[in-house]
Amino acid sequence: MTEMNENCVIKIENLSKEYRLGAIGSGTLRHDLQSWYAKKRGKEDPNQRIGAKQYTKGDTFLALDGVNLEVNRGERIGIIGANGAGKSTLLKMITGVAFPDEGEITVDGKVAALLELTAGFSMEMTGRENIYLKGYVLGLEDSYIKQIEEKIIDFAELGDYIDQPVRTYSSGMKMRLGFAINVNIDPDILVIDEALSVGDASFKKKCKNRIAEIIKEGTTVLFVSHSKDSVKEMCTRAVFLKKGRIIFSGSVNEAFEHYEADKKMEAEKKKKAKK
Repeated sequence: MTEMNENCVIKIENLSKEYRLGAIGSGTLRHDLQSWYAKKRGKEDPNQRIGAKQYTKGDTFLALDGVNLEVNRGERIGIIGANGAGKSTLLKMITGVAFPDEGEITVDGKVAALLELTAGFSMEMTGRENIYLKGYVLGLEDSYIKQIEEKIIDFAELGDYIDQPVRTYSSGMKMRLGFAINVNIDPDILVIDEALSVGDASFKKKCKNRIAEIIKEGTTVLFVSHSKDSVKEMCTRAVFLKKGRIIFSGSVNEAFEHYEADKKMEAEKKKKAKK
């Protein structure tokens, strides 16, 4: 790999990833995170029973196909494209829960991923213990986790439940804890999925304000969204992905022009195919 310049925090070169349909790794990001975490602890993969259907040789698809991308410190990049374009796979590579078949990726800095927030939690451990568990997975030192522990607990608004097993939490409580951990580790790179839903209206507002604070601090942001308005509000650049390839990288307006034109073209193709 060529050297990264001092301002570059993510460098991707000729990145490709092929999945065998039905195999582990072609499922949701949550399943991949669960599989990765189980492997890290030397445990049985909880998703090995998933996808028992037998597939013939050649049933594969190329999720990423020769992707090249550089992200500089402080940039806020929107990642857009239709479902199946490769957005989630690209994020898996950046967050380190999946690995390429070809090419290289270098990430310089601490990554917080607002994606599958509850992945990696131990249901038998308390919320407080899970703060440390998630911190260790992120490579944080004990002293640093202790320093931010109370800030995470206050943000999550779990009260006395913080010392109860996570299996007793509602799904919303788990999400709040996962979000609180990720936004309070002072990340260098923040990865956000717009589809993420966290708590009630009051907590969502609190989350949005915290994300705004992180952005104001100059944190690098990767934001997956289908909304032009949301990307324009948050991002300084956009990348349009289609079938695992970057079709366009540049201004948000131009990226969406390419995306909308492509959607129109695909719709016309389907219309003609029906005739």
